[in-house]
Amino acid sequence: MEIVKLKDVAEIVSGSTPKTNKKEYWEGRIYWITPADLEKKSNGYIYSTSRKITDEGFESSNLKMLPVGTVLLTTRAPIGKVALAGVELCTNQGFKNIICNSAVLDSEYLYYYLASQYDQLNALGRGATFKEISKKIVEDIVIPLPPIKIQQKIVQVLDKAQSLIDKRKEQIELMDELIQSTFYEMFGDPAINKHSWTNSSIGESCYFVKDGPHKSLEYVESGIPFVSVKDIIKGKWDFSEVRYISNEVYEENKSRCKPDYGDILYTKGGTTGYAKLVDIDIKFLNWVHIAVLKFDKDKINGKYFEQMLNSKYCYEQAQKYTRGIANRDLVLSQMKRIRIVVPPLKLQNQFAEIVQKIEVQKQLMEQSLTEMENNYNSLMQRAFSGKSFN
Repeated sequence: MEIVKLKDVAEIVSGSTPKTNKKEYWEGRIYWITPADLEKKSNGYIYSTSRKITDEGFESSNLKMLPVGTVLLTTRAPIGKVALAGVELCTNQGFKNIICNSAVLDSEYLYYYLASQYDQLNALGRGATFKEISKKIVEDIVIPLPPIKIQQKIVQVLDKAQSLIDKRKEQIELMDELIQSTFYEMFGDPAINKHSWTNSSIGESCYFVKDGPHKSLEYVESGIPFVSVKDIIKGKWDFSEVRYISNEVYEENKSRCKPDYGDILYTKGGTTGYAKLVDIDIKFLNWVHIAVLKFDKDKINGKYFEQMLNSKYCYEQAQKYTRGIANRDLVLSQMKRIRIVVPPLKLQNQFAEIVQKIEVQKQLMEQSLTEMENNYNSLMQRAFSGKSFN
């Protein structure tokens, strides 16, 4: 397979930002994107942007209009995100944009290739204050270049694999929506409480509401998980980036706040107002930005309590009681004021049984998703090494 530099098969175009203090440069008709817009992409393509600039703003910034199909590569804060222009647009300086010579380089092929090179692209970053990839570095990136028909075949195969992954993710999201809809179907809107069930609060329903250590702990390579907000914020346990403490440190600090199986973790610092049921039976401690809620299991079912706290009703209360802008904090005294509705335990248990069945199906789908993603990564490795596509 031929190996070429990007500058030999494409034009590299930098982005720019019109002066933000010039009102006449903004709220126009021209799509203008920042790296944040890439979070909203659909199947790799960008079709809209959060901001638009005027023709005057466009001319003032020496911008170039990028055609449909341009490969958009973020080269600072962060490096390595990739998308495709689904409409004519321009970008800020956080991008180096690649207009492919369509006779020899398929833009979707390049999109997939660069997406497979995230770690390698990050390694190219230069700078002391923050890492950035220069235009010169992008121009010198080398890529495998099979014949155009082989590139298009690779794109077709990867498109199909990506489509299966996207559909599986949608199914998993629907499972979460099913749990939420079941909650509202069985209990109604807690803000209304049309059944006039017991109206309580976190403080009234929990005999223990405390947060984790208020001091820095010494971390070790492996040991007992020290859970932070990011480890539970997605609604499931994610220990991929968790920090660990030694058993000695655990024993020294567990007297203040030790989570047990069946408790609720509730985020109180930074991202506030999210609950996670402790449904894994392992030793761990939690950071100061997470509170542990212990409650009477003969009155409240943990799965119901978790969903109750994650309802719009409780989340909005948590945000109202959260103080600070840069350092957001939901202090324990305010957290205890959050109102909840407590229906009959029998009905809570029925809800928990339904949730358990849904979660079993969701777990099977997540296992299937992992297999699909592994297969997808394998396909990408084979594709860009020239195997199986000749």
